[in-house]
Order: sequence, then structure tokens, then C-alpha cells
Amino acid sequence: MLIDIITVHPELLESPFQHSIMKRAQEKGLLEVQVHDLRKFGLGKHQQVDDYQFGGGAGMVMMVEPLANCIEHLQSQRPFDEIIYLTPDGKRFDQKLANRLSLKGNLLLICGHYKGIDERIRQHFVTLEISIGDYVLSGGELPAAVLVDAIGRLIPGVLGDETSALFDSFQDELLAPPVYTRPAEFRGWSVPEILQSGHFQKIEEWRHEQALKRTAERRPDLL
Repeated sequence: MLIDIITVHPELLESPFQHSIMKRAQEKGLLEVQVHDLRKFGLGKHQQVDDYQFGGGAGMVMMVEPLANCIEHLQSQRPFDEIIYLTPDGKRFDQKLANRLSLKGNLLLICGHYKGIDERIRQHFVTLEISIGDYVLSGGELPAAVLVDAIGRLIPGVLGDETSALFDSFQDELLAPPVYTRPAEFRGWSVPEILQSGHFQKIEEWRHEQALKRTAERRPDLL
């Protein structure tokens, strides 16, 4: 999978993809992330990428021309399955959407900034708009990192255990059950006996019951 990201602050995306699972995914050749500085397509000697909004009002808007030129430049190199704009008024990102996007080949992410991007980019280029929650951030860089991480870990071969991602929270509309590791006893706190029984069918039944219980307590809206 190849994911291109357009941003005015590429330095904000340096660390998330250089460590842990995302780093290993790229080293394995399963995921490639390319970050593109929009200012290289900016206008004039100051490489301008934003301007005042028509009609007045506080805040700057990312200009149509630099974005259109950058998108078309990337489209000339490869086709995109989705051109995604990260915006608070987009479709709420969830595990189902992450699963669907993980099956794609090439994705282009546009990181908004200031008061957003010129509406004409949304009308003529963007195919999917995504929000990671009902709040406003300074820009789309952090949401872009969230998307890449959530999508990238689902690519076959990225995780050490191929089945690990299948049992994450939300994969079956339930929260994940409690998990434990050694030692079995610590300060009088014990690991449930069923998990030490070796009876895998009963262990799976217990985990399902715990997942249902946790979901009912914490996220009843999922049931």
C-alpha cells in the first residue's frame, strides 16, 4: 500500500512513521508513506498557500491553486483509490472504515489547516472526507497519522501475529475483553483461573462474555 500525504507542516509527520509497527511495515515493503510539502507548490517568492476568505471573517483558507497543482502532480504519477480530506465535518472514522481502506492500493490524504481548504478542492478532487472525532485540531496532520496507523496495522504481514488485529476492539462491534500476563499472582491479585486452565473453548467463551459485559458497561451504544 502507498499513502501520500499533502501538508503544510511535513515535520509534524516525521516521528509517527519512523518507529514501532509503522516503521517495520515500511521496512518490510508492505507500506510506503510519502509526505509532500504543499509549499513547494505555493505561489510567488513566498510560496503562498493560504489567503483571506471571500466574504470576510476570521481565519485564513488554504488556496485552491497550490492544492490543485499538487494533487494533479501526484495523479500524474499514479492513480488513487481515494483522495481523502481530513476535516471535522467528515465521516466519523471507525474500525469498519479502517478495514475497508486497508484493502485499497493507493490513498492520498489532504491535511487541512487554518479555517480549512477552498471548497472547490472538496467538490472536484476529494472522494472521501473523514473526521477522527467531534473536536477541532490545529491541522490534519495528527488525524492523518491516526489513519495511517489504524489502516497500516491491518495490512497482512504487518503484525507479527496475522490474527492479532482480528481480535481488536470494535472488530466484532464489541470492546476487547480484559487481558493478563505473568506473574499469575501479584500482591494478592490473581489472574482468573479459567485463563490458566488450558481449556481453549471455555477460555474463548469467557472472553466473549467479558467483551459483552465490558461493552454493556462502557459502550452500550455498540450493542
